[in-house]
Amino acid sequence: MPDFAHFDTRHYRTVDTATGYDGWSATYEDTVLDAMDLALLDGLTTPDWPALGRAADLGCGTGRTGSWLRGRGVAHIDGVDLSAGMLELAEERGAHDTLTRGDVRDTGLPGNSYDLAIASLIDEHLPDLTPFYTEARRLTRPGGSCVLVAFHPQFLMVSGMPTHYTDTSGEDIAIATHVHLISDHVRAATAAGWTLAELSEATVDDGWVAAKPTWERFRGHPVSAAFVWTRPA
Repeated sequence: MPDFAHFDTRHYRTVDTATGYDGWSATYEDTVLDAMDLALLDGLTTPDWPALGRAADLGCGTGRTGSWLRGRGVAHIDGVDLSAGMLELAEERGAHDTLTRGDVRDTGLPGNSYDLAIASLIDEHLPDLTPFYTEARRLTRPGGSCVLVAFHPQFLMVSGMPTHYTDTSGEDIAIATHVHLISDHVRAATAAGWTLAELSEATVDDGWVAAKPTWERFRGHPVSAAFVWTRPA
């Protein structure tokens, strides 16, 4: 696993995940584009979303993913997140049946209870992927799925940009960022008992450049990826 410090071109002051997302929560919805994650979910061919009875939304944030799942007919959604600020916004959104402040690697949710464990744009904050994939497998029933949308490792390395936000004083602050290669995901997930069912990658295209003109230099580079894993029945 490469060390992001070797690629970091910003050198912003860095804070831990909970502190960072508490600070970012007020402006998060204005800065994260659907093209990064929700558009990738829209393009997946699996799982069969309306057939999913229960989903665990890990790192649920402001409830964007939970709301997307509701729109696809998922009946019951439990959310977990480290940030109290993000959970407050998720509560206001109302897409989840329950919300818990906790760690995606040790959620406290009941095992073998979910048809789906899903997480979006959180893996770069995990030093090691194994605990996440292990917990996701513990949560799901046999035959269940794990869907993970991630920053593409190539984009993190080429851009040199950590996950970051601008606080109320105008300071740019980084949230601890780690690079995980595609092969790191495959090793960690298969070791936890998952089988890869689908992989989709999004690239910086006209839409991205229109939204972020300075990203013209990144045109064609992969920016995010969606993994679909299945647990054997």
